[in-house]
Amino acid sequence: MLNFFAIIGGMGTLATQSFVCTLNKATAASKDQDFLNYLVFNDASIPDRTAYITDNSQDNPLPVLAQDVQQATDMGASFIVMACNTAHYFYPQLQELTTVPILHMPELAIDWTKEHYDPSTYPRIGFMGTEGTKKAGIYRNLANKAGYQLVEPEQLVQDRINTLIYEEVKSGKPSRLHYEDVIQELLTDYNCDTVLLGCTELSVLNETFPLPQLPIIDAQAITIAQTVQLAKAQQGK
Repeated sequence: MLNFFAIIGGMGTLATQSFVCTLNKATAASKDQDFLNYLVFNDASIPDRTAYITDNSQDNPLPVLAQDVQQATDMGASFIVMACNTAHYFYPQLQELTTVPILHMPELAIDWTKEHYDPSTYPRIGFMGTEGTKKAGIYRNLANKAGYQLVEPEQLVQDRINTLIYEEVKSGKPSRLHYEDVIQELLTDYNCDTVLLGCTELSVLNETFPLPQLPIIDAQAITIAQTVQLAKAQQGK
């Protein structure tokens, strides 16, 4: 296979499935040959990213991620996408390992936000993501640099977000009610102008229970749009 990109997933598998499904829909293909050429590394052996970031005594995901990046490079991928926001904690080390570009999901999400929600008018972004992404400041630093205030909810609300991610989506039992309730709370009780979904499990919820009437920033959907655009240009489709 020529002119293909690689998706590094398995973090978790249902989120990767959502990524691929959304990618295929976004391609807007009308025949087999219109679809994109890609390989999916559904590497379920990658240790938990949040567990390591919040407790360095846990298994380090970097060696496994690095192996996947190296394999994708050796196989000839034109670019790489990581279907996990928290994994971008390791982005600098991973990009140093290869000359193949790795798309940066959080950067793409904030760039998209600047185009659609001017920080002078919509300054407060409510954040929904893992404790690992939150602790690492992956989105906080980018949002602040772009002129936004990233509003990270208190622990009681974060616990509910954790439940959405780990107990509902990862176990295949998503709930529209719980998902929409947290978003509405960020928009009202926290006075947020928008809400950023900074976890691919939360993007699963956005795919399953779309809320087009609400100002949601879906990092996965934004990355997929960029992936399709880049792949079509490289593959001549």
